[in-house]
Amino acid sequence: MTVLGVVTIGQSPRSDMVPEMRQWLPSSVEVRERGALDGLSAADLKTLAPRPGDETLTTRLRDGSSVVIGRAGVLPRLQAAIEILEAGGADVVLIVCTGDFPPFRHSRPLLLAGPLLTAGLSALAGDALVGVVCPLAEQEQQSYEKFEHLDQKIKVAWATPYQPGLTELENAARSLAAEGAQLLVLDCMGYTQEHREAAATASGLPVVLSRSVVARLTAELT
Repeated sequence: MTVLGVVTIGQSPRSDMVPEMRQWLPSSVEVRERGALDGLSAADLKTLAPRPGDETLTTRLRDGSSVVIGRAGVLPRLQAAIEILEAGGADVVLIVCTGDFPPFRHSRPLLLAGPLLTAGLSALAGDALVGVVCPLAEQEQQSYEKFEHLDQKIKVAWATPYQPGLTELENAARSLAAEGAQLLVLDCMGYTQEHREAAATASGLPVVLSRSVVARLTAELT
């Protein structure tokens, strides 16, 4: 049996994500989770807020609420989570955040959702104009930089996956379609299959779901 270590930048378990991802993983895979924010209090979380020049990230806490954090403060905690999972017997470790990260130390195969998504999207998009839906308005410029490797221009809109209701997402999908997008990507591991279906219905376009692409490619190593 292969042990897959899953590291979230939020708190584990990710009951909103991992059960859905399992449908794309081999049934023999054992998933063990670790969160970069596990064990932190509300006061602790405030110290991880984004600082000027830092990359903004958003994630889910164990109680279902969301939090906005900066990349710099969470990096040491991600490294620690990787080491804990490897020491516990993980054969492969996956970081389930599509943000951009520097190299981490690791002794087993380490997969990052961001590169898996961008590489997969490049192959799927071809020369289509891509509409990117990111979680926060503050991440719009990050999205343009992240997908600059695509030969064609992209359009960006935002809609958080961590609030009830689908209206915000549907509006974002419609606006991207109106701007000429031919394919949408939901650029956050927090978006669900329900989000994908809502965006597809609202826009009339094919929609790439991050967690689906990431889980399917991870399955090749498990």
